[in-house]
Amino acid sequence: MKSPVALQLHTTILDPEGKAVSETSLPLHLLPGETRTYSPTLEVPQPQRWDVTNPVLYTAVTRITDGKLELDRYETPFGIRTVEYRAGEGLILNGRHVRINGVCMHHDLGALGAAVNMRATERQLEIMQAMGVNSIRTAHNPPSPEVLEVCDRLGLLVQVEAFDCWQMAKIPNGYNKFFDAWHERDLRDMIRRDRNHPSVIMWSIGNEILEQGKKDGWKLARHLHRICKDEDPTRLTSAGFNYYPASVKNGLAAEVDIPGLNYKPLAYAEVTAQYPDWHLLASETSSCTSTRGVYHLPIEKYTTHPSLHVTSYDLIGPSWAYPPDIEFRFLAETPSVLGEYIWTGFDYLGEPTPYGGRDNSTNGYWNDDWPARSSSFGAVDLCGFPKDRFFLYQSQWTDVKDKPMVHLLPHWNWEGMEGRTIPVYVYTNAPEAELFLNGKSLGRKKKSADTTVLKVAFNNWDEGDYNSPYRLSWDVPYQAGELKTIAYLDGKAVAEKAFQTAGSPAKLALSPDRSVIAADGSDLSFVTIRVLDQNGNFCPLANVQVNFRVDGPGELIAVDNGDSASTESFQAPTRKTFNGLALAVIRSKKGEAGAISLTASASNLTPIHVEIQSK
Repeated sequence: MKSPVALQLHTTILDPEGKAVSETSLPLHLLPGETRTYSPTLEVPQPQRWDVTNPVLYTAVTRITDGKLELDRYETPFGIRTVEYRAGEGLILNGRHVRINGVCMHHDLGALGAAVNMRATERQLEIMQAMGVNSIRTAHNPPSPEVLEVCDRLGLLVQVEAFDCWQMAKIPNGYNKFFDAWHERDLRDMIRRDRNHPSVIMWSIGNEILEQGKKDGWKLARHLHRICKDEDPTRLTSAGFNYYPASVKNGLAAEVDIPGLNYKPLAYAEVTAQYPDWHLLASETSSCTSTRGVYHLPIEKYTTHPSLHVTSYDLIGPSWAYPPDIEFRFLAETPSVLGEYIWTGFDYLGEPTPYGGRDNSTNGYWNDDWPARSSSFGAVDLCGFPKDRFFLYQSQWTDVKDKPMVHLLPHWNWEGMEGRTIPVYVYTNAPEAELFLNGKSLGRKKKSADTTVLKVAFNNWDEGDYNSPYRLSWDVPYQAGELKTIAYLDGKAVAEKAFQTAGSPAKLALSPDRSVIAADGSDLSFVTIRVLDQNGNFCPLANVQVNFRVDGPGELIAVDNGDSASTESFQAPTRKTFNGLALAVIRSKKGEAGAISLTASASNLTPIHVEIQSK
């Protein structure tokens, strides 16, 4: 531009149906080389509120014209909502109290790796929402734009987290090397990029940063807090503190709007009593570990197991970890706490705790128990298959009146253990449940009144075994056949779950999560492979080598089975099922429509195929 220009800036607000509900225009007068900021103001009459139950999105359309031609155009989706934090009450969204039922999420997409794929991201968040999740913590780095776009659409609240360390190093080659030069630029860029998302409700300036142990660490916390307020005065700041009481005594906790405590449920009552005006958050909780479909008997709290797997009775974790039930209890006792973010929603690549044996304080070396190579923290495994813990959270985070649920564990294939006692657990959002073995009732039990004894031991816990009111349990002498539970509300059956003792593997079943995908070269269909006996019963112990072939305008881009201690390739055209399940991920070919056929075959089993339409 070599001479002054006179342009027009047009801004139009479109409602969710695409109808213009507000618009304005401003003249733009620019000199050569000049940069100016314009701030048009618009009013939306009777706006529909963006909410976790109704994620309504508007669109701001910004256009620049020269009076005749449109020179530039940009569309910004956004939502209209109010967020308040009231001392003693918690998070108020659109005037309504909302308890945070959240999960921490790493950035990777399991077998697909770290590169972003919109559908894979969407699927992860849909699975979390089905568990009852209403919020995501992007632990411990800024998320991809796609994560926030999906959270806007689904109605998931987000804590966006900036840093996992500041100036003090956690590992030899960490972000601390770049912190002084880049932290302000990175933090400002993150907030500017993400502040139009209605899903974003707070900024986290750090997780378990080592400056908690310094007397002057509060100065850096204040500096980062002020940057956040300068870029976005509308949202509150937070941080996850694992040093307690050091983070409070050294003043770091007081420098953020929402102090977060990591793995400190025993401190909630003390902190809320001493600081009644604080907005306290359980920023990282539980760290319980488990492996889908694995049940080690007898139930005992061990450190590691020769199998390199972890029992799904959900009581094993590192020294700081505890069963979800402990968090449920202390959150119930301190209702002013905003809620929790469990570690973690999904299993993720790396950090195979309790195997590997080390963490960032020991130079982050994780190969002591190879081939254990991925996390066991998730409520779902690396494939996205729910573990039993998924249903424990679902029993607490969903309403029986909206969607009654009941879950039963373990499986009922215990050949050679006839007559021996098997601990059976039931998770339900209903007030009571009944257990049946081969049609005979083993009794009806009520939540809270009937408790389950859990072996609990973690840092600073001195109560010993915990009588959990959140799980129902029966000791059942094993007998092959049907194990069934029915949940009741007001005396009426509202949900049921049953297992049938399975015979030998006889066939496969294929279930795509979507049968129609876009022919854009990036859309995906996730196909679950299940091993069944001749009667169609699921085989919960089956480890069958399955071969895959894809015909038509698609390709097989990943396979997995959720086994955290497997070195099988994620890209091979074959995968062994793990405890009866495997996953195949199919991608469309760009611009090629038609039927994609996936064929799965295994030795001594009849091949089976499924079609996915690419459009």
